[in-house]
Formats: sequence, structure tokens, C-alpha cells
Amino acid sequence: MVTLPGGGFVAVRSADNPDSLRGEGLDYVVMDECAFMQKEAWTEAIRPALSDRLGKALFISTPKGRNWFWENYQRGINGEEGWQSWTFPTVNNPYIEASEIEAAKRDLPELIFRQEYLAEFVDDSGGVFRRVQEAAILEAQDPQEGRQYVAGVDVASSIDFTVVSVLDAESKEMVYMDRFNRVDYPVLIDRLEGTYHRYGLTSMVVEANSIGRPVIDELVTRGLNIVPFTTTSATKQTVIQNLQNAFENGLIRVLDDPVLIGELLSFEAKRNASGSFSYSAPSGMHDDCVMSLAIAWHGLSGSQVILWMD
Repeated sequence: MVTLPGGGFVAVRSADNPDSLRGEGLDYVVMDECAFMQKEAWTEAIRPALSDRLGKALFISTPKGRNWFWENYQRGINGEEGWQSWTFPTVNNPYIEASEIEAAKRDLPELIFRQEYLAEFVDDSGGVFRRVQEAAILEAQDPQEGRQYVAGVDVASSIDFTVVSVLDAESKEMVYMDRFNRVDYPVLIDRLEGTYHRYGLTSMVVEANSIGRPVIDELVTRGLNIVPFTTTSATKQTVIQNLQNAFENGLIRVLDDPVLIGELLSFEAKRNASGSFSYSAPSGMHDDCVMSLAIAWHGLSGSQVILWMD
């Protein structure tokens, strides 16, 4: 500990025992390699100590799977108030020779290299979608003359996001994603129609559940070719597994978008007693980008699981 003349102090402490971090109010905390600390060090000791002084925290770490550090990283990626997130891979460090990084790539297991050198959140237990990082290499593209496009739309309710995913029908590449929430109904309709006309869509597949049905009715009234998709446990399993197969077999490439990547990597599956699977985002997280992409891929593949309910 260094005690300053004005009465303040700077201290370096271990987080091995979270209880030892309890105590006085703090103005600023830097948690180094925090992914390897117990979550309680933050939630039960450090976070309360920041409240008295409205203090701030900086989390620094090599990723370690998708643990509590990953969850906090997603808060910044999703634009949650008071949070910001950055990624700085070792491969971008100008002070480390490229030859050393190539040697490490040869010597280390792929998952270790991706975590330690590429700063990727990987989970050796696997998730629903594999090879996501390999596929997430594209930038958004403007519409090209002579190309055909298909879009999938997951319509938001309450705090969720409306997401539009546009795919090139021939290359099966994702060319555009629009994600928004808390907009007035007319704005939502205009935004969907704008994407439809901008990309000259051959079809737009829109989720028909809840708020989606009146959205579909209004878009059809405006002369758009809208295909309704009703989400049930059965149809959701089908479209998710089709998208899962597309990633697994390298059939799809998507935008290098941190929100999209985060949702894909954190998406979960649970086996039901009947043997079927139920799919969702982890508690407190979103899966709107995943569902929009799955619906778009479904529209692209021409699968016949669309249900219309009068």
C-alpha cells in the first residue's frame, strides 16, 4: 500500500480470498486477470465498496471460457448504460514478433491459442453453434445489382430487440443486420420496409408471434412479400438445428459483429424429457440476433416448417 500526502492510498491486493477485499469505500478498482477470480470478489466485496464514492472499475483479463467476466463483457458490447468493452488480441501487439505468434500457433492447441493470443471467449465444452469465429469474417455490404436477398426478422416485445438479418441468396453470406429497440410502432414498420426496398428482397420472413402478427399485416398492406413464421418449440428446434448444421459444415458466413457473435457463442440447449431440445439465451441475455439469423437461413433454404395460424 502507498499512502498519499492528501490522505488517499493506492493498494495492491490478492483476490484469492474475496472476503479479504471487504472494507472501505473505493474510488477506482483495476481487476487484473479477473476472469480467473471468483465472481464473489466482484459482486460481494468490490462492487459494494464502489457505491459510497460512485467509484469506477476496469476489468482486464485473458478470457477464460464464458464465465462472469464474459457476462460483464457482453454488457458493454450490448451498450448497457455505464459499461464499455474492448478487445485487444496479442496478434495486434506491435512489440511481439509475428514469428513468435506463428510459433505459438504451431505449438499450442487451437482453443488455447484462440484464448491466449486472439482474446476469444472459447468454451472447450462446446455450445450450440461451433466454428462461429471462422464464419464471422464479413463486413456489411450494400446491395449489388443482379443479386437476390432474403431477410429474417425477429420482432421485439418489451425489452428485447427487433433484428433484421439479410442474406445473399446465392453466396449464403450475411450482408446486413439491423438491431434496434424501444421505437414507436410506425418507426418499426418504416424501418423494416426500408430494408426490404433497399435490398430488393425476394421475400422477408417475419416471426408471427405476439407483436409480429400486426407487423406482418401492415407490411402486406404496403405490398411487401412477407412470409410469416410461427415460433413453436418444434419449429424453433428445426430452424436452430438447420443453422447449427450450416455453421458446423461451413455453409454460412456472417458479419463480424460482436453482438451477433456473443449471442451465437452463448446460446444454450437443454434436452427435454421427451428427447427434444429447447433453445434459448442464458438468463439475462438476448437471442434476438440468433433467431433473426435462423429465420433468415430458414427462408433461404426453402425448408417447409413455416406455419400460418388464422
